Amino acid sequence: MSYKKAIYILPNDLLELVQKYVDGEFIYIPRKLGNKKEWGSNTSTRKELNQRNIQVYEDYLAGNSLKELSEKYFLSLKSIQRIIREQRNIN
Repeated sequence: MSYKKAIYILPNDLLELVQKYVDGEFIYIPRKLGNKKEWGSNTSTRKELNQRNIQVYEDYLAGNSLKELSEKYFLSLKSIQRIIREQRNIN
């Protein structure tokens, strides 16, 4: 999310109206419902996490214990259990 200066975007009368409510403060203006983006759609994070989760599951199937996986991937035991459960449901 980037910040834009309202003085360059909003008409002067609208800017003055907004200033009546939040003079000099930061505000967040949410997207319209139809314009919302899914989490991770702007970066490769979602893809990277999916690949990691697949690898965790493959390591589990190869015989690694939950504790070993937790230490290898720096995740809690609960997170490892969740990943394995989700991957099992996918496959």
